[in-house]
Amino acid sequence: MKKIILIEDETSVVSFIKKGLQENGYEVSVAFDGKTGVQLVQSNDFDLVILDIMLPEMNGLDVCKEIRKTNQHVPILFLTALGTSENIVLGLECGGDDYLVKPFKFIELVARVKSLLRRSNTHSGVQETAGPETDQEYIFRFSDLVVNDYTKTVTRGGEEISLTSTEYKLLLYFVNNPEKVISRAEILEAVWGVNYELGTNVVDVYVNYLRKKLDYQEDQKLIHTVIGMGYVLKKP
Repeated sequence: MKKIILIEDETSVVSFIKKGLQENGYEVSVAFDGKTGVQLVQSNDFDLVILDIMLPEMNGLDVCKEIRKTNQHVPILFLTALGTSENIVLGLECGGDDYLVKPFKFIELVARVKSLLRRSNTHSGVQETAGPETDQEYIFRFSDLVVNDYTKTVTRGGEEISLTSTEYKLLLYFVNNPEKVISRAEILEAVWGVNYELGTNVVDVYVNYLRKKLDYQEDQKLIHTVIGMGYVLKKP
């Protein structure tokens, strides 16, 4: 059973979400303020965090930053009643993986939850016992980079690289489109599901995150900027 923590201060929203998720087979813990939420995430092994932005004690953006200091892998889904591009961008740039604007239909929430859990770096027993033939179907190689989309692991030059779920999804999009110049708008839609212009630099921010982790030498860069057009994954 997947364990989810809901950090939300509105009791009606908590009741609605908790009841629905439990009926869908999830174990749900609740924190009604930001500080308690951080403490619970740091002391427990959750598979997903559902996080409101407007919280007492500590707002959701600061909660997300605190979580990311010690946990880069747990997926974080933001809930916000403030459906402005600024708040959406701030949430993503703080380390959030997805967002949902209130009010929302429960079926939308379940879809986001399932998607994030599929993308997470949690290793299931099925993954660990998979045979080599099945595993090979999910392996992408580019230069000295190897991405295993079955075990959600990444290595370069034989060294394992730890990525957040969003960084991983961004890299997976690149390795599925090698040598292709990809626009920021395409990346934004594919990785974050945003199909309209936010006026955001979130793509640039996450490309820089990836570069810092992947490019161990200046002359070994894999992700290149194409001025005025976007980015391309190409061999050094």
